[in-house]
Amino acid sequence: MKVVVSGGGTGGHIYPALALINELKKNNPDVECLYIGTENGLEKGIVKRAGIPFKSIEITGFKRKLSVDNVKTIARFLKGVNLSKKYMKEFRPDVVIGTGGYVCGPVVYAAAKLKIPTVIHEQNSLPGITNKFLARYVDKVAICFDDAKKFFPAHKVVLTGNPRASEVLGQDGLKGRNSLGLDMNKKTVLIFGGSRGAKAINQSVLQMITNLQDKPYQVVYVTGEVHYDKVMEEMKTKNIASQVIIKPFIHNMPEVLAGVDLIVSRAGATSLAEITALGLPSILIPSPYVTANHQEKNAQAIADHHAAILIREQELNGQVLLSKIDEVLLNDDKLNEMKTASKKLGIPDAATRLYRVLTSVKNKK
Repeated sequence: MKVVVSGGGTGGHIYPALALINELKKNNPDVECLYIGTENGLEKGIVKRAGIPFKSIEITGFKRKLSVDNVKTIARFLKGVNLSKKYMKEFRPDVVIGTGGYVCGPVVYAAAKLKIPTVIHEQNSLPGITNKFLARYVDKVAICFDDAKKFFPAHKVVLTGNPRASEVLGQDGLKGRNSLGLDMNKKTVLIFGGSRGAKAINQSVLQMITNLQDKPYQVVYVTGEVHYDKVMEEMKTKNIASQVIIKPFIHNMPEVLAGVDLIVSRAGATSLAEITALGLPSILIPSPYVTANHQEKNAQAIADHHAAILIREQELNGQVLLSKIDEVLLNDDKLNEMKTASKKLGIPDAATRLYRVLTSVKNKK
């Protein structure tokens, strides 16, 4: 089986693609994969480090207003389609999947025009412009949120979940706790703002840090590497409780996630897939700086099922954040209700489901 995978721009598009490739290799050791991305995107380094063959095209996104840049984008799109067709004629894939980002546009479109079976995977509850465009050409649309169904042709939609979720299952939570020196008998909240951190979350933690002294739970606070030195400088003036552990970054995040009781984070699709797969309650602070405010839509979809508490960034401060953490961790009934609700939303076999969609599309042609 030969598969072309395309996805780029952010880790939210790249890591689900890698999780799918891992699932393909697990089910079929002889599978051959080719990843098509951009030369300047995050995907190039990540994919090459994973040992996956990589080809590139040049593409940019459309501006929301009329501009000369959009004319250039159309030219790049057409050039990207032609180059993608060349790659596919050389590689001869059985199926092509796009996991999001501008790069998928010309790649998946080219495959559809060559009559190669195609699938797109939409991680968010509010689809991006590229996947909306591609939906009319592909054979199947895999989604992670029920809320995304209405944006696509109903007969093409399959709820698979995010394959990244499958990779956090079976992790050793005790090992994760030990790696941070955590008390095994205390409830734990993990606070982080994504791989680079989030200034608004950091400011709120700084505001509430001195009020954690007498809390019966412990806190793991991840600042993000770019913010760590500044945060630690400000911490010098604070009275930090002994049960607060501050890190710039956590490399064994799946193990740590498996060992905590509550998450405070942004509302990226990959994070939510991992959180719900583990059945973790969450306090979600969606980034307002993303396209079409899609993180808030993601967070609302989880909060509507009582698995999360949504705090908009403009409403966030230390007092609000601490009160919501207390609301969950100091009330066992609330904590357990949110765990149950989160588990119901999780799709732990997402990678397997997406693999089945790929093979079914391949076998139909």
